[in-house]
Amino acid sequence: MENEIRETKVGGLRAVEVLYRGIRGFESGDITFLQSKTKLNTPDLGTLMPENYRKVAELSNQCVSLFELELAQVLESVKNLQKRDYYFRWMSVYMPLKYLEMRGVQHTIVKVLEEAEIDTNKICFELTPDILVEGNQLHSRNIENLRNRGFHFMITEFGGANSPLMRLAHFPVDYVQLSRAIIGYLKDDDRSLSAVSSMVEFAQGLGAESIADGVSTVEQAEKLYQAQCLYGTGPLIGKFVGERYLRKKNSDE
Repeated sequence: MENEIRETKVGGLRAVEVLYRGIRGFESGDITFLQSKTKLNTPDLGTLMPENYRKVAELSNQCVSLFELELAQVLESVKNLQKRDYYFRWMSVYMPLKYLEMRGVQHTIVKVLEEAEIDTNKICFELTPDILVEGNQLHSRNIENLRNRGFHFMITEFGGANSPLMRLAHFPVDYVQLSRAIIGYLKDDDRSLSAVSSMVEFAQGLGAESIADGVSTVEQAEKLYQAQCLYGTGPLIGKFVGERYLRKKNSDE
């Protein structure tokens, strides 16, 4: 699969195709951040989504090559959206742990952003909850160094079955994206609301803002806001689409 990924195009399509969805602020109702998801178009295996290729790619340095291609496409999208005056605070891109432990990672990424003439604070690196189990001091130190240069970090699927909460204290991230399973706790009673509020408060105490995933109804958004979760994404906010389909509110472009 590695050679297939390095091809620029497959059957007229980009081999690495990045899609985006909005993350909305519950109070303002506006899109605040953009989250990416990458699909691979391969000649032999067809279209592969992250759940089909990430684990395999991360068994080797193939995941590093893939990250570099994803980052290049995300930076291209950042520039295109800025030209269209599309407001967003940051755009995310998935970062494998192997890349985060590479020598000179800070210098390398800062140089890429400088060459692209893009502010570092426009990029948020997504980390899976695997870091809470497999992460070490090197990962933590590089996260802190990159944050000091303006980058943001977000752990996804936080609070899920494979996400030991107490380990969050070891990794200074800016955001945690709450597992979609959390939505299932939002019932019409005080205890369920208190459970979600406690998780959000726990993250806040460690300096991380919470972003809910899987929000599909207005009622869920309202309950999450009551629980002090300020941002959400999911079916209610919008699906993953190509960058060309992202439009400013009330834009007819």
